[in-house]
Amino acid sequence: MTAPNPAKQKAAWAKLDSIFMESANIWVIHYSCESFYDRPNGASPRITSIAVRRLDSGQTLSFSIHQVAEERGVPFDEIEAHYDDLEKRMLDAFYQHVSSHKGMKYLHWNMRDINYGFAAIEHRHRVLKGKPNIIEDEKKVDLARLLIDIYGVSYIGHPRLGNLLAKNSIKPLDFLTGPQEAEAFEKRNLVGLHQSTLRKVDVLANLAERAHARQLRTNTTWWQMHGGRLRSISGWVIENKAFAFLASVASIIGLAITIYALR
Repeated sequence: MTAPNPAKQKAAWAKLDSIFMESANIWVIHYSCESFYDRPNGASPRITSIAVRRLDSGQTLSFSIHQVAEERGVPFDEIEAHYDDLEKRMLDAFYQHVSSHKGMKYLHWNMRDINYGFAAIEHRHRVLKGKPNIIEDEKKVDLARLLIDIYGVSYIGHPRLGNLLAKNSIKPLDFLTGPQEAEAFEKRNLVGLHQSTLRKVDVLANLAERAHARQLRTNTTWWQMHGGRLRSISGWVIENKAFAFLASVASIIGLAITIYALR
């Protein structure tokens, strides 16, 4: 197993700690959508729900197709016929929330590209003739990448999120894997997708909190976490000035004793 890169690990720890120092300004975000695989016509996958959770308080907001349908008086079995309008209204509400919380940052899991990520949500909103409020890259924090930088690329097996939950004995109700979410969409189980999205922002916050407390269980050993080499010991001594000072004092005392003994 490859040990973490020391420089990246140090930077990732600092980033994670800074997130909790400003936890009142952090939203944990996740969303569910139609499968983005096996799409021969190239159409972007429909989005079914988005959830955001305040890292400090746990207060959670959600935006979902079936809730918009209920508000608009659209029967559940007629949602598909009105999907574009309902999805746009859902994304309008989400981006209105983004616009009214300009100073917030977003902690996410692998939401990095046009397949699955902030760019995919923006694209979907444009397809539906909406005008997304862009979240700047510097306001996005990928927990998945932070954990790789902290614990090393082999810290847990794939799929990482599910295996990490099992490793830490977290058994969340309503949690659906990616394939299960795609199947739920095909079956029009929009409520199940919504519940899964809500659960995922909850477990992501849980995992972040455990990592911040240095209590997250992974497959990375203590030796690997600390470099697996003498570099770790020397680095620790250098970074711990009190230890270095005491070592210097001990060296001086030892030298003085040696000189005295030779007199």
